[in-house]
Amino acid sequence: MEYRIGKTTIELYQGDIAELDTEAIVNAANSSLIMGGGVAGAIRRKGGPSIQEECNRIGGTSVGEAVVTGAGNLKAKYIIHTVGPRYEEGNEDEKLKNATLNALKRAQEKKIRSIALPAISTGIFGFPLDRAAKIMVKAVKEFLTIPSSLKLIVFALFDKEAYDTFAKELKKQLE
Repeated sequence: MEYRIGKTTIELYQGDIAELDTEAIVNAANSSLIMGGGVAGAIRRKGGPSIQEECNRIGGTSVGEAVVTGAGNLKAKYIIHTVGPRYEEGNEDEKLKNATLNALKRAQEKKIRSIALPAISTGIFGFPLDRAAKIMVKAVKEFLTIPSSLKLIVFALFDKEAYDTFAKELKKQLE
């Protein structure tokens, strides 16, 4: 499944984000930037200890914000760590939108041409998948209203349910 907004292609991928060959991948981080389980754990295991070491030097970031590190042994060059909200913590739709937009802004600042985004906050943070898809797709559309270095945005979704949910939302918003 592929869509275009201006000069940017939007694709879906089902599988492990840490395996992708995009210039940057997005880590669904926690505010302390400790890479434990889920997406972060997979990235840490495959990318090696240098990623966590860089996160430790940064020290953390707040919900809705994003920071950039190198990608260690991964195919990607950068990891953009963005902190999504915990479900029902308050104002979480706006926080998820900001987490998505700030990840894309960090990519723009580095003149990155390709990026992969997971379904932010939908794992241990408990955010409903359909709601996250709606917010994230809308945020990508909003971001792409201005010229961007990004030529490829991939929604990297771990399982079929997430893939199907994002596919449905992309079709709804982009066709």
